[in-house]
Amino acid sequence: MANSTSANLKLTVQATGENSGTWGQITNTNLLVLEQAIGGYSAITVNETTGATLTFSNGAPSNGKDAVIKLTGTITTNIDVVIPDSVEKTYIIENGTSGAFTVTVKTTSGTGVTWGTTDKGTKMVYSDGTNVVDTAFTDLSSDITPQLSGVLDTNGNDIIIDDAGAIEDDSNNPYLRFQKTASAVNYFDVTNQATGSSPSIASVGGDTNLDFLLSPKGIGRVTLNGNGKIQGLAEKVLVNGTFTSNVNFDTNTQAVQLNTATANANFTVNLRGDGSNSLDASMDVGESITVAFINKNDNVTHYNTTVQVDGTTVTPVWQGGSAPSAGNTTSNDVYTYTAIKTGGSVFTVLAAQTQFA
Repeated sequence: MANSTSANLKLTVQATGENSGTWGQITNTNLLVLEQAIGGYSAITVNETTGATLTFSNGAPSNGKDAVIKLTGTITTNIDVVIPDSVEKTYIIENGTSGAFTVTVKTTSGTGVTWGTTDKGTKMVYSDGTNVVDTAFTDLSSDITPQLSGVLDTNGNDIIIDDAGAIEDDSNNPYLRFQKTASAVNYFDVTNQATGSSPSIASVGGDTNLDFLLSPKGIGRVTLNGNGKIQGLAEKVLVNGTFTSNVNFDTNTQAVQLNTATANANFTVNLRGDGSNSLDASMDVGESITVAFINKNDNVTHYNTTVQVDGTTVTPVWQGGSAPSAGNTTSNDVYTYTAIKTGGSVFTVLAAQTQFA
């Protein structure tokens, strides 16, 4: 019986009684081919337009038998790298070509795996004798629910999260969602600390001066659970150049309103959340807000005659025990109002008038 050849690695299968005097040489060659299939590496320069066909020489090492293949060279069109039909084998293949064209590793008659025009990565693939299939082992996103069996150590590398990507709980509800700004240069630094020092979250980046923005949704508020310490504070001021006798003071969007136009009548101040929300909806029971309204007078002493909350007239508790009966001439009168919510739509308002000449 004559020698035969194996289907996949094309090893020489020696028949009984054959190869007297050359049996050892053939065996050594078979072992070299097996070594090639287990740990061999080839860099194959592809043709710029026709690609390459992997070779499987009978009874001899050849590039199609290597475990790892790097494709090199410059391509000028989409190319194929062909594995002969009927060969069953696993490969790790790196697309090291230059040129923005696709590379497809396929069988002669079947389908294959394609690297995109900009994909110069590595894939683990296998030929089942009919088609070439991507194992996707090198692409974590192919695992719908990857799970770690230990601590994730990035080894000094970054974690990249796509725009609107989130960190979620075990029910797929977001803990944090990340929004991308093109060409961003400013970001947060989160720093832990040793005993005796406080951890911090800081605005850092390319700009010299950076705000730190905390934005609640709708009329929700930023809540500090515990005591707060403020090293500097700027309050929102609305500067209004038109006098009106019915002032809607929007506490959700300003702490101070300065009228630069001279008053020409007495006026009402209505405390509300804003044009879409009441003060009652903007506050919880047991909370207070304090705002200031600055009215400009000339030689006529116009003043605040009525105070309202959400359009309903209230009787303030005035500083000094009585409501003002006039304004002050040629000055700015500052009215401060502290609204304390004591129940649903129930407020106690403390008020004061102070002259600034």
